[in-house]
Amino acid sequence: MLQSRTKQLHKAPDLLLIIAIFSLLLIGVIMVYSASAIWATYKFDDSFFFAKRQLLFAGAGIVAMFGFMNIPYLTWRNSSKTLLIVCFILLLAVLIPGVGMVRGGARSWIGVGAFSIQPSEFMKLGLIIFLARYLADHQKKITSFTKGFLPSLSLVMVAFGFIMLQPDLGTGVVLVGTCMLMIFVSGARIAHFVGLGVLGLAGFAGLIISAPYRMQRITAFLNPWEDPLGAGFQIIQSLYAIGPGGLMGLGLGQSLQKFYYLPEPQTDFIFAILAEELGFIGGTLVLLLFFLLLWRGIRVALSAPDTFGSLLALGIVGMITIQVMINISVVTGLMPVTGITLPFLSYGGSSLTLTLCSVGILLNISRYAKL
Repeated sequence: MLQSRTKQLHKAPDLLLIIAIFSLLLIGVIMVYSASAIWATYKFDDSFFFAKRQLLFAGAGIVAMFGFMNIPYLTWRNSSKTLLIVCFILLLAVLIPGVGMVRGGARSWIGVGAFSIQPSEFMKLGLIIFLARYLADHQKKITSFTKGFLPSLSLVMVAFGFIMLQPDLGTGVVLVGTCMLMIFVSGARIAHFVGLGVLGLAGFAGLIISAPYRMQRITAFLNPWEDPLGAGFQIIQSLYAIGPGGLMGLGLGQSLQKFYYLPEPQTDFIFAILAEELGFIGGTLVLLLFFLLLWRGIRVALSAPDTFGSLLALGIVGMITIQVMINISVVTGLMPVTGITLPFLSYGGSSLTLTLCSVGILLNISRYAKL
């Protein structure tokens, strides 16, 4: 009955969502080239090395996005268990020496030919899909701690635990934050979140204490000048990029910090280069595009024809929004440094492809929503 209802509501996807997505993608490709040209020339003797790969990732992601946009979102409900199992298998595989690739001290990638995939990125989407189904099927039980809240939380914590074995705190935080948002919106009691918050703070403190480099990032956040050539180096160079940008910026391609000051500026700190070159106006434009995506995504979630569609749309929008908030906060010195990309803009195949697949599902839900 639900499937026939969604067929009756079938229409074109949300145009404003598509405009926001393609605008961010275009800015991303341009900024990846601008931020990486100097480093790419030095390392690969090809100023377009990262830009060409990013364009390839964007092209493949767009094809995947349109493919997902034309797959009825109820299909993902039926295959949610299989998807989650595959994601867990990939997370386990990445921990096997010889299979998982180590980069920046984290074993988070699996090599596939000349490219690599990051299983933790796909776990975010897989868990969102499964959790949307579980919460939709057990919505009446979610107010019960043992029958609804605890099973949901346990699954999220298991996934988080596997990701922390890599370790990848940034991705883990996005995953937990997104899932907690979905559980809260589905009707969980606030009292359960209060108790969870206390335990979460204790656990988070334990994670920081257990790894010296995380403690260094905390101290660098509080006073980056205490170790300007070590733990505080990235945030200092990021602020040096943002400050001179002013209102209009230094001009596209005119960044000074990309000349080997800010390490690999095409990834996590690409917003700093954007602010340096395009100024406050350019940075604000990007934030407005993200706000447009958030606004339309929430409208899709509120207007979806069923609970599963609403929670799935909310999870996708929440995942992107939380990641944007963390990345921008890190770059501007409002949070300690953690390795997390800026959706649509940062260089990276797994992150970009996963994000475009996710918004493809969101666009499909918009075809059935009463906007």
